[in-house]
Amino acid sequence: MHKISVSLSGHQTSVSLEQEFFDILQTIAKERGISVASIIKNIDESRLPESNLSSEIRIWILKQILKTSK
Repeated sequence: MHKISVSLSGHQTSVSLEQEFFDILQTIAKERGISVASIIKNIDESRLPESNLSSEIRIWILKQILKTSK
């Protein structure tokens, strides 16, 4: 597991992702010229309050992979 610490809405928080997901997240961030924290912030802002941020990140990554495979 890889733990990522980010500031969201002025609060420090951390999420845990499997190394494989973190590696893909880093690759996407690098390709887009943005930070991993920026991607996580965008995901956090668009999720439902009751959803789990780590799960939302995994789903977002899966959707990005599916988009590029079409």
